[in-house]
Amino acid sequence: MNEKIRVLIVDDSASVRTTLSDIISADPDLEVMATAADPYVAVERIRQEVPDVMFLDIELPRMDGITFLRKIMSQRPIPVVICSSLAQDGSDAFMQALEAGAVDVVAKPRVDTAQFLQESRMRICDAAKAAAHAKMRGLAKASPELRAPDVKVEAKLTADAIIPPISDARRESLIARLPVTEPIVAIGASTGGTEALREVLEALPADAPPILIVQHMPEKFTTAFARRLDASCAVRVKEAEDGDLVQPGQVLIAPGNLHMLLVRNGARYTVSIKEGPHISRHRPSVDVLFRSTAQAAGRNAMGIILTGMGDDGARGLLEMRQMGSPTIAQDEASCVVFGMPKEAIARGGAGRTLPLSKMAGEIVAHARAATSGAKT
Repeated sequence: MNEKIRVLIVDDSASVRTTLSDIISADPDLEVMATAADPYVAVERIRQEVPDVMFLDIELPRMDGITFLRKIMSQRPIPVVICSSLAQDGSDAFMQALEAGAVDVVAKPRVDTAQFLQESRMRICDAAKAAAHAKMRGLAKASPELRAPDVKVEAKLTADAIIPPISDARRESLIARLPVTEPIVAIGASTGGTEALREVLEALPADAPPILIVQHMPEKFTTAFARRLDASCAVRVKEAEDGDLVQPGQVLIAPGNLHMLLVRNGARYTVSIKEGPHISRHRPSVDVLFRSTAQAAGRNAMGIILTGMGDDGARGLLEMRQMGSPTIAQDEASCVVFGMPKEAIARGGAGRTLPLSKMAGEIVAHARAATSGAKT
C-alpha cells in the first residue's frame, strides 16, 4: 500500500492549476495525475484514468462545477474536494456542492505571504488525504487497487498551546465543586461533517440544549454554512462571535481560522473566539473546544465526535469523559471517514458509539435527564 494518492485538478485558472500542482506534488503521499481547464477536458482525463481525488472549482467555463459534480456523482462517484473562493462573496454555492456529494471544501491557495502559503499547503494536502479515504456512494465494493493508501500522521501541536491542561488533583477538585448548570453539547467534525451535522441539527427541536460546533472549514465558509443550517433547522444557528451567550435553542459554529472555547461565568456560559496556532493541524480545533468544555462545564456537558480524518478531538473527548461528561463517537458504518471517531475510541474517550441517525435523540435525552437531575 505504498502507492500515492492520484489527484485530478479542475480549474480554469492556469496559475491556480500550477500552484495546486506544486503544492500537491511536494507531498510524498500525493501526486498530480492530471489537470483540466474545464469539465469536458476533465471527463476525457477520467476516461483515461480514474483519479483517487478530484479538486474542483465551482466557477468553470462550458459547464459550472456544481452541474459537473452532480453528473459525476450520478455516473461514477469520485471523492471531490471543492476548491473555491466563492465564500468570500457570501455565496451558498459551495453548500450546494457539498449537498451534491463533495466531501470537503478548501479555499484557493494563498501565496501572498510565507505563512499563508504554508497554511494553504497543510489544508490542501490534508483535504486530499482525507477525501481519498472517504466512503462514496456506489463505491462500497471498490476493488483493493482503488482504495487509498495509508498515510502517516505528522507531528502537530496539542491544545496545550491554547489552553493549559489540568493535573489529576485539580481535575478531582473541579469535579467536586463544579455547580450543576444547564446541559451543553460540544460537537466536533471534519470530512463529511457538513452533511452529518445537517442531519443531526435538522432533527432537533427548537428547545434543544445549547450546542457548540467545530467543523473543519476555511475562513468565511463557516458563515454561509451557518446561514444555510439556520434556514433549515428549528434551532437557531449562527457563526460564533467572541462573547456570545450560550443559550438553549441555539447552535454556535466556530468561525473558520479561529479557535472557539467555552467559558463559564457563574451558572452562565459564553464563548471565547481566539487566534492562535493550528492545533492537531486545524484551526479551529476540536481538541481546543473539548478541553475548554471539559474544564468549564464538566459533567454538565456532552461530547460528540463525528466523521473526519485524523485525530483532532480524540484527546479532548477523553478529557471530557474524565471530567464526567457523557461522550459519544459516530459509528464506522455511518461515517464518511472513520478517522476521528476511531482515534477517540482507541484512546478511551468515547463512552459509547452510535450511528448518526441516533445522535439527535441522544442529545434530547441527555438534556432532559440533566434538567430533571438539576431539579431533584
